[in-house]
Parts: sequence; C-alpha cells; structure tokens
Amino acid sequence: MNKTKTHPDQKYIEGLAANDSAIIKSIYKKFVPKVVTFVMNNSGGRDQAKDVVQEVLILLFNQAKAGSLRLTCPFDAYFFLLCKRKWLNELKKTSNKEVTILEDVLSINESAHELIGQTEEFDEKQQLFDTMFQKLGDKCKELLKLSFEIKSMEEVAEKLNVTYGYVRKKKSLCVGQLTQWIQEAKNFNSLKNN
Repeated sequence: MNKTKTHPDQKYIEGLAANDSAIIKSIYKKFVPKVVTFVMNNSGGRDQAKDVVQEVLILLFNQAKAGSLRLTCPFDAYFFLLCKRKWLNELKKTSNKEVTILEDVLSINESAHELIGQTEEFDEKQQLFDTMFQKLGDKCKELLKLSFEIKSMEEVAEKLNVTYGYVRKKKSLCVGQLTQWIQEAKNFNSLKNN
C-alpha cells in the first residue's frame, strides 16, 4: 500500500485529527446526508443515523490521532462504506428479522476496502486495549493516563506526590499486567497477525 498515493481528501483525516471545526462542518454538510438517507431507507431513523455517524467519526479521529490512517481513495466512498458497515452490523445485532438493503450501486475501489479493513482492525485493537485497561486498578489507570499525557516521568511523580523510582516501577508493573491481559485475550493472535 505504500506505493499508493495519498488521496487529496486526506485533508479530511488531518482536519479530524486537528479537531478543525471547518473540516468537521464540511464533513457533516457534504457526506452525512447520504448516510442518513441510507440508514433511513434501511430500517433506521434519523437519530440512529446520527449515532452511526458519530461512532465512525470518533473511530476516524482516534485512528487519525494515532497517525495510522492514510487515505488512498475518496473520503466520501470510505466514510460511506464505514457507516454502511457499522449500520448493517447494528441491524444484525438487534434484529432477527430479514434486512432489506435499498441503495444505489456504488463503485468503490480496492483501496477503500483495504482502508476499511485497516480501520476495523484498528477499532478491534482499540476496543481490546480499552477493555483490558478498565480491568486495571484505579492507581494503575491514573498513573498510565498521566504518563500518556505527560511525557516526563519526573512530572508524573510530582503530580502523584510520590518518588520518581516508585512511578517508574509502578508504571512497569501496570504496563506488564496490561500487556499480559491483552496477550491472553482470545482475539489477540488474530489481531497481532494482521
């Protein structure tokens, strides 16, 4: 994929990462109506469509912030396909009835499908991390959150009112426990190999 050129629509990804209100408004104006129409034509309502859009935008924001999203296709196709898949997954979860899909035929190139796979994998990894992070004790969570925000362990120690040595040792233990739980998770190997 490194040979593929970055699409000019990368500006939307960068705008999301920077929390640029003009880009976000542009996304809502240009791309969200199509998603709302799709959801409403496929057993959903306006509020459900807004929820789908919100979840996808948060996912894209997180992936963009992590620096792991390089757009190689039009944002419209990528965003719509992500929203569509999220909505269809919601329908599968909440309904035993048959789902009828009403949509225009949309030509989506290979790179859009490849990006969708990467985004879904990122989402699964993020969910696994979040689940295991919640299992940690309050002290570990607080220490790790501070160390994510503040790069200097001296500052973290000062903020927690403990010694630098304690913070380093405790962080090592917390990260070790978190890593162990993640590696023991049932879906770790399938995520690791991707």
